Amino acid sequence: IREMADELIGIAAARSLKTSPRIFVPDAIYEEFCARFPFTETDDQARAIADVLDDLESGHPADRLICGDVGFGKTEIAMRAAFAVAYDGKQVAIVVPTTLLCRQHFQNFVQRFAGFPIRIEQVSRLVASGQINAVKQGLKDGSVDIVIGTHALLAKDVRFRELGLLVIDEEQHFGVAHKERLKRLRSDVHVLT
Repeated sequence: IREMADELIGIAAARSLKTSPRIFVPDAIYEEFCARFPFTETDDQARAIADVLDDLESGHPADRLICGDVGFGKTEIAMRAAFAVAYDGKQVAIVVPTTLLCRQHFQNFVQRFAGFPIRIEQVSRLVASGQINAVKQGLKDGSVDIVIGTHALLAKDVRFRELGLLVIDEEQHFGVAHKERLKRLRSDVHVLT
C-alpha cells in the first residue's frame, strides 16, 4: 500500500507541474453537435459541461470527477468533451468496465457523431482479434479518433499517436492500479471520470 501511495503521489505531483495542449471548442460545428442532444440540459449538467470545457482550455491536465445517478446525463458531458478533443485533432480513449457498456456506448457515440469526420472504434472481448489489431494500428497512426473499450485498452501493445482525453466510465469498478496505469499513458492527458 505504501509503494502504491508513493507512486500515486508521484503521478499527481508530475501532473501538477505539466502543461497540456489547450483544446478549443469549435463554435459553429460544436453547436451543431450539441443541437443533436434530444433533451434540455439541467442547470447542473450545463455547469458541468462548461467546467469540463474550461478544463480543456486551461493548458493544464484536467482531472475531473462527474457524479450523478443513472440517466442524469454524464454520458452527454463525456460526448461533448470527446467531440471538442477529437475535433481539435487529439485522440480520446473511453474505458468502461463491461463489454455490454462498451457496446452500448459505441452504438450511442456512432449514432450521435454520424456525419462528422470523426472515426470511432471499440475494443472488447466481443470484437474479433483481426478488428482489434486494425483498431490498435489506427490508434498508433492516428486514424482512430475515439476508442471505446474495456480493460483491453490497458494492454501494453496499445499505443496512441496523440491521446488528448481519457474518460473512465463507472470508475468505481476499476482498481486504483488500472486507473493510474491509464493516466501514465501520458502524464499531460486530460482525465474525465
